[in-house]
Amino acid sequence: MDGTIVLLIRVIVCIHCEYNKVFDFNEMIKCVWQTVMSLCYANVMLSLCQTLENYLFMGTKIPLKMSSLAEILGLAEAAGELDEPMQSKRKRYWVHPLHSSRESDMRFTTFFSEIKKYPEKFFNYYRMLILSFEELLEKVRPKITKEITHLRNPISAEERLTVTLRYHYHYAYLSIIYLSTGIHFSALHFDFRIGKSTINQIVHETCQILWSVLQPTEMPEPNREKWIEISELFYKKTNFPNCLGSIDGKHIRCRNPNNSGSLFYNYKKYFSIVLMAVVDANLNFIFIDVGAYGREADSNVFRNSVFGKKLYRNQLQIPDPVSLPLTENNLQPFVFVADETFGLHTNLLRPYPGRRLNNTRRIFNYRLSRARRTVECAFGVLANKWNVLHTTIIVEPVFCDYIIKACCVLHNFVRKRDRCNYDEDVVDTAYINNLDDFQGHGRLINRNGMEIRDNFANYFINEGAVLFQYRTTL
Repeated sequence: MDGTIVLLIRVIVCIHCEYNKVFDFNEMIKCVWQTVMSLCYANVMLSLCQTLENYLFMGTKIPLKMSSLAEILGLAEAAGELDEPMQSKRKRYWVHPLHSSRESDMRFTTFFSEIKKYPEKFFNYYRMLILSFEELLEKVRPKITKEITHLRNPISAEERLTVTLRYHYHYAYLSIIYLSTGIHFSALHFDFRIGKSTINQIVHETCQILWSVLQPTEMPEPNREKWIEISELFYKKTNFPNCLGSIDGKHIRCRNPNNSGSLFYNYKKYFSIVLMAVVDANLNFIFIDVGAYGREADSNVFRNSVFGKKLYRNQLQIPDPVSLPLTENNLQPFVFVADETFGLHTNLLRPYPGRRLNNTRRIFNYRLSRARRTVECAFGVLANKWNVLHTTIIVEPVFCDYIIKACCVLHNFVRKRDRCNYDEDVVDTAYINNLDDFQGHGRLINRNGMEIRDNFANYFINEGAVLFQYRTTL
């Protein structure tokens, strides 16, 4: 750096003598002093100085004045070449003294062995039963276990999974691990006595592994037989025949990434990433799409998702149309149900829009809402199980996507194993109060979809009628 400044002084002196012809000592000292004071901490490229010197001493005819040098230095400053160099923060410790006795204390090992003695406490802490946790651990253990080196022993697979499951959050006197609660990594490292950067790496890596390992078994793409099974369950629980799933989107709060403008700013006035999901009658996720900008409408997100593209291209192995229950010749296609923001399609139904609907349309909207509420309930169960989704996720978008995917696939994993009550009672009136307020937001209007919706509406007031639909809609 000193050599660069000396070379700059030489260049300035030569330029002054060459173009001013008259040597003015005071003016030269002033010019050199101002230059050195402004550039003494600058990261000026040595090649720039050498080039300027070559112009002077090799007899070049290129006109070079003090204004030219100022212009060159101005361009260098705009490019960041004259900024004060960033001093890399050197680590003061290989392992912080606070964490140096972590292995000898065996704090986590002792805690883990003790909490397993109390199943209720274990469930409150890990958000799943002991058998479910052990099964999950065995599935991911080969991928999260690290090698023992001569430098230090690795963090165990049990502790890595525990850190990921507990994105720690403090409630007054109750501490409930990252995914299950949702607080920044700086709070976790005091409880687990692990460095913040290490916790960040553990959570990032484990979330990716959870998704890659569990998704093929817990969230596979259904075949024709599976679609029929889903449809039968929907009819049993919601009285909506030929229904393959409920579709909706959820905004997950996130930190606005740098230089992203308003891409992530949604209509609810906060920054978010969109989770688009298809849910069955047991509140399990059939499909998810994560990562769309918060400003995007649900209908656009679904249309651009892998599932949406397959639906519109007839690539989902949807079974052929069948007769509705209690009918013989009323063949109707299998459909998904969604709210008014989605467009009508042969295999996608939404409510009738507008006010002052007749009884047939009001009853159809009610019956569709009873089926569609499953996705709303699934989002509620998901966020209450993994409280990180109730908070602003303060990580970069790609990392945030993996966190959301891990939560969704763990949601399916836990519900299928922990004897969850699949008969949650949801008050129907919560979906009936707004039956007159549906607006026509969707832009895609499929004539065949309109005819299919009318057929379902007529079915619900004839062969498919149920007694309680009149008490809530008339």
